[in-house]
Amino acid sequence: MIGYLEGSILKKEEDRVLLLVGSIGYEILLPAFVMNQISGKKGEPLSLFIYYHQTERQPKPLLIGFALEAEKEFFQKFISVEDVGVVKAVKALVLPISKIARAIEMKDAKTLQSLKGIGTRTVDKIIATLHGKMEKYALIREEPPITVIVDENIEEQVLDVLIQQLGHKRADAKQMIQSALRRNSSIITAEDLFGEVYREEVFSNDK
Repeated sequence: MIGYLEGSILKKEEDRVLLLVGSIGYEILLPAFVMNQISGKKGEPLSLFIYYHQTERQPKPLLIGFALEAEKEFFQKFISVEDVGVVKAVKALVLPISKIARAIEMKDAKTLQSLKGIGTRTVDKIIATLHGKMEKYALIREEPPITVIVDENIEEQVLDVLIQQLGHKRADAKQMIQSALRRNSSIITAEDLFGEVYREEVFSNDK
């Protein structure tokens, strides 16, 4: 099973790249929102988290690439929705994951209907299946994550998620956490702190 690849761009097409890893070239499908993040040309380095798909009905392996591990996690949840298959999901994800996740949490059917190939009935299924599960993904940023080493208190746990998984800059993530704690000083768990950060970010983005 392939979960991550790091190499150089050998070829770049409309919906995929050919990634040279050692002496092997891997053809990797990329959702439009991922392709929009990649400005690299032939020979430039690229690393991707990989969703590996192979079934009896789809014996030829498909590799689908994501810049962040959290984007891959979102994709796995997205394809759990009835009638949203892997290929359909790849084509549908034309908006940043954070925007799609916020739309699901806000039950914003209009935004979800703007996804390629997603009709009204599928939108209803997406909301019914994923609503209430998208807080983490609504905070994803498009910039690559910064790797840091953190301690295991609640502030540092949330900082870890915001930076390593969701791609926020360290200074921005710290400010988000401090602002959340000022609003709600009774927070005692990492889950509650993350929820407070999420609520403020959604409110700010929807002003």
